[in-house]
Amino acid sequence: MQSARIRSAALGGNMRAAVALRRARLAPLLAAQSGMPGSASGALTVANCKAYSVREPVSGREYALLRIETAGGLAGWGETRSISAVKVARAAAILRGRQATEFGPLHVQLAAASPGIQAAANSALLDIVGQVCKAPVYQVLGGPTRHKARAIATLQGSDDASLQAALKRAYAAGFRAFMIPAVEPAALNSGQAFVAANRKRLAELRSAAGDDADFAIDCRAGLSAGDAASLSDAVERLHPLWLDEPCELTNLAAIRKIAHERVTPLGFGRSITRGSVFQDLLREDVIDVFRPDLASNSVVQIRKFATLAETNYIAVAPYHDGGPVGTAAALHLAASLPNFFAQQAPVPESDEDRRFRAELAGSDLESASNGYFTLPAAPGLGLKINQSLLGKEVA
Repeated sequence: MQSARIRSAALGGNMRAAVALRRARLAPLLAAQSGMPGSASGALTVANCKAYSVREPVSGREYALLRIETAGGLAGWGETRSISAVKVARAAAILRGRQATEFGPLHVQLAAASPGIQAAANSALLDIVGQVCKAPVYQVLGGPTRHKARAIATLQGSDDASLQAALKRAYAAGFRAFMIPAVEPAALNSGQAFVAANRKRLAELRSAAGDDADFAIDCRAGLSAGDAASLSDAVERLHPLWLDEPCELTNLAAIRKIAHERVTPLGFGRSITRGSVFQDLLREDVIDVFRPDLASNSVVQIRKFATLAETNYIAVAPYHDGGPVGTAAALHLAASLPNFFAQQAPVPESDEDRRFRAELAGSDLESASNGYFTLPAAPGLGLKINQSLLGKEVA
């Protein structure tokens, strides 16, 4: 009985300490919102936003960074694929004078008035809120639900030899899960030659990587339902993590047949930006891994999708093919989701491109260790943006 009382007292002490810590972190946020004298008044009030184009030196991979500035001198960063001057102007008109804590309703307004910029703006606003709270974004969102995030590297190559080289680089960089492109069929419903080539590719890469490696196969929504079914059968015994976007979402009856008659998991979602489309997949029970595109949606939008997914036992593995600022947002998202599975990230072929990404946003951000990313620990998104590497301002 006495030991039970001791345990209960210790548990109560831990809870009180956790509450006190959370109150201390929220104090600057509440003060900033209230405008109290001597507080961080203005730290949350948006004053301006700017956008910059970024291009990696060797691969030419392009993405755009959005910088939102507050009246108190803070700056938050977000990323998307591209931003036009017109969209920056529209976003600035909506954001000026608003509070960064309004990231939820502002997402809806930006998506309606300036579509394509809402994901970057949402990340930047969350970055500001985290800085004011002196806490990582995932703690602002109620996390962490984990202390590391499983990493999956995108392997790029036009043939099996180049994929083997990419696998070797990514494995040496600490990745243990890999997204590989499917061999493209010569024509729709191309039959056994297509199936055999894909089975051979996956078997050889698995053999080269060893028993601790996992693979997902990216079909880029380019297969017919028949080829997708044949491929699912062929790789079943090699246990891929999932088939990614095996075919277009235009015939749910055909996809349902593939999903219900085979055991290879299916991943969909990179083209989905509306909840109604995702709900159709859930109703038909055809999806095992949800793959929302981070650049097309946003942290707050994907969290809404993830809630739907969780109630249907669906894992979430966001799609990401951009830059390191997007990776940072993805890691904070991962740490806030109970049903997170893995985070995809590009692994450039060129050493110069890899150094560029590390110098742009922080050397440790995209480093993997034994198959996992470490969560950022600094306030906000935890970025250290080297503005000398930014391209021209979008204007």
